[in-house]
Amino acid sequence: MTPDPQPTFILVRPQMGENIGAAARAMWNFGLDRMRIVDPRDGWPNQKAVAMASGAGRLLDEAGLHTGLPEALGDCDYIFATTARHRGLTKPIYSPERAMQIAAEKIAAGQRVGVMFGPEASGLENEDIARANATITVPVNPDFPSLNLGQCVLLTAYEWRRQMAEVTHETHEMVKTDWAPQIEVEKLADHIESRMETAGFFYPVEKAENMKLNLRNMWSRMPLTRADVQMLHGMMRQLVWWKENDKS
Repeated sequence: MTPDPQPTFILVRPQMGENIGAAARAMWNFGLDRMRIVDPRDGWPNQKAVAMASGAGRLLDEAGLHTGLPEALGDCDYIFATTARHRGLTKPIYSPERAMQIAAEKIAAGQRVGVMFGPEASGLENEDIARANATITVPVNPDFPSLNLGQCVLLTAYEWRRQMAEVTHETHEMVKTDWAPQIEVEKLADHIESRMETAGFFYPVEKAENMKLNLRNMWSRMPLTRADVQMLHGMMRQLVWWKENDKS
């Protein structure tokens, strides 16, 4: 059987249906749909989980229900355990980012990877963590390290998504315009400089050249769109018209 091309998220003894639903929603946000649930406190299926999943109900419908952890982990080749604190067990400790890098490498090599998440009140027990190959710890406030189940799933799922999809770290939404080419910015600078010269802005004379240089440097630092350039030209023309037609 070909392994799933993604990790399986295993919720161990989750206590509230709402948190299971929140975990499902977080997984689906980042393209994950392999969930296993071990000994849920309030039984299964759970309508509160369905309501909280808000669109990720299919993931819950297909989730595997297990009565014990060995059964849930049985087909996994490599297992991570999420924990907020060190448990006195000798294991590698990874950040979510590094853990999902490793998960991606192992899955690409044909291995099955599982990630365990503990119950809301106390997290995974040492007996649970002893079954894992490595642990995942989020760099949180040491005075308040406990994460909600849905939050922990979301952080891990996000880091998985970063491994699988190219992340655009910055973009600009262009609405009916394009970036102004350099020649248009140059013409705008000439226009404004000319009008400022006429208005006597470059004063005193000995400082004029440096003032013009600073003005040109300002335009070069500003990412202007064609709409911006047109508006600034229009503003200058309107100011000149107002001055020439002012009757006060």
